[in-house]
This record gives sequence, structure tokens and C-alpha cells, in this order.
Amino acid sequence: MKKVIIIGATSGIGRALAMHYINAGCRVGITGRRNALLESLRQESQQPGGTAYDNIFIECFDVTGNENTTHLQSLISKLGGLDLLIYNSGYGEPSPSLEWKIEKNTVDVNVNGFIEIVNWTFNFFVRQGHGHLAAISSVASNRGNSFAPAYSASKAFVSCYLEGLLLKATRLKIPVYVTDIQPGFVKTKDINLKGLFWVVPLEKAVRQMYLGIESKRFRVYVSRRWWLIAKLMKIVPRFIYSKIG
Repeated sequence: MKKVIIIGATSGIGRALAMHYINAGCRVGITGRRNALLESLRQESQQPGGTAYDNIFIECFDVTGNENTTHLQSLISKLGGLDLLIYNSGYGEPSPSLEWKIEKNTVDVNVNGFIEIVNWTFNFFVRQGHGHLAAISSVASNRGNSFAPAYSASKAFVSCYLEGLLLKATRLKIPVYVTDIQPGFVKTKDINLKGLFWVVPLEKAVRQMYLGIESKRFRVYVSRRWWLIAKLMKIVPRFIYSKIG
């Protein structure tokens, strides 16, 4: 039975991904800051059409804390191993006046929490001889952004680090797979996307993420047509990009 951990599963994308893996018959470990929401996910899996929650395990913690790897090891022990880890924890908020609190929170979650957990897990998979790492980055990783500078920069860090791990696994010649998921705009309850374009319904977005992960693709754009925006962002001259970025 496949053993999966989803870091950041209390709501939105993480919660929906957890339900996909639960319904696929996997042993699933879920994490988050709010224990009540993690417990509600366990209860939801007990509803008609759900699976028994004997295969759902909870570890409540904040990735900005000092015990990430301790909690991770605890969850792996509960699962009886680990085949796939998905890092979904993320923080993003517009920072028009470049507020330090917003910038710091963004880096603490999207960079520091990410690298500690993903670094430890990659080394775990190397010792184990196999495994799969996936993380939610963003199309925003492809260029700087004046509205949320730290967010775009932090997602660029995520994507670049994942590519480095993929190259490292290739050189080590071991079956450790890496997936960089780059969504555009996804409709979740926590985000106001009024007036934006190509907004992807949550279920459609998560289904594409799930299929991309399971096919072991390195980069997954959600929805698929967002790859065009990603490519254009890289080549548009700065004097044009500055009018929209």
C-alpha cells in the first residue's frame, strides 16, 4: 500500500489532494497548524463514498517551528514508511508597501519550512533507495512581481531547488522522482480571484496535479495552458513586463 505525506492539508489544494490519495486506497499522513481541520478531514473520509480512516494519520505542527523533522519522522513511523511526500504549505499575500512581516512570513513558510522538510526527505529517499518528492510552486516563480516580491522569489527558490534535486537524483542513478507543480490561479475559498483570468476550479486543478504526480512528470502546469504564460513571462522584455508586473 502506497504511503503518502501531504504537508499542509487543512484546506484548499492540500485537503483535496489528501482526499484523492485516501480514496485511491493509500495510507496518508496529513499535517497542518489546525488540528480541528485535520480531524475533520478524517471524519470526512468516513462519509458515504469515503474510506475507513484506519489509514489516515495526523501530525499537527507549523512548518515555521523548530521540530519539523521530528514530526516528519513521527508521521513516517505511523505510516510504516514513506513513498511520496507533497509539500503544499504556502503563504502568499500582496505587499504593496513592502511590509516586512509579510515578506518574512512568506520566506519562513515557502523557503525555510520547505527546504528543511524537502532536504530531509530527499536524503531519506536516497538512503531508502527510492521515493518521490513533489511541491506546489507557482507560475509566479518565473518572474519577479512588484505586488508580492517575496512570494514570486520564494516560489522561484522552490522550483530551482526541486530541479537541483532532480539532477542530483539522476547523477546518483537512483529512482527518486521529483515533481514541480506550477499552478496559475486556482479557485479556493481562501483566495479572492475576482477579475482574474484562466481561474481553474479546485477539483479540476487537483485532478491535474494528482495525474501529473502519479505519472512522475517533473513539471506540471495547472491548468495545462498556463505553460504558455510561463514561457511568455521568461521572454517578455522588462520594459513591457514592468507595465503588468
